[in-house]
Amino acid sequence: MTRTELASASDSLTTAADSTDTNADRLADLAGQLDQLAEADRGPDHGRLARIQTALDEIQEEVDDETAATIQDARTEISEYRATVDGV
Repeated sequence: MTRTELASASDSLTTAADSTDTNADRLADLAGQLDQLAEADRGPDHGRLARIQTALDEIQEEVDDETAATIQDARTEISEYRATVDGV
């Protein structure tokens, strides 16, 4: 089962990684994590997604405005998915 919001967030982060030298490897790693989570048998919990969003907050402060906007798109997709997860 593909979690479309997480797959979309992964695509956004891949685009962000391709558009910057600042934290490109870290963005690509987070994109890979989201891609795996989008296809996993079980969906991720709030804690895992919160850690990813915290990492994105840190990176977002260090990149140009266009890359930051792309990262924000990914954060929005993650938040939309989190709204469907039971718990916190």
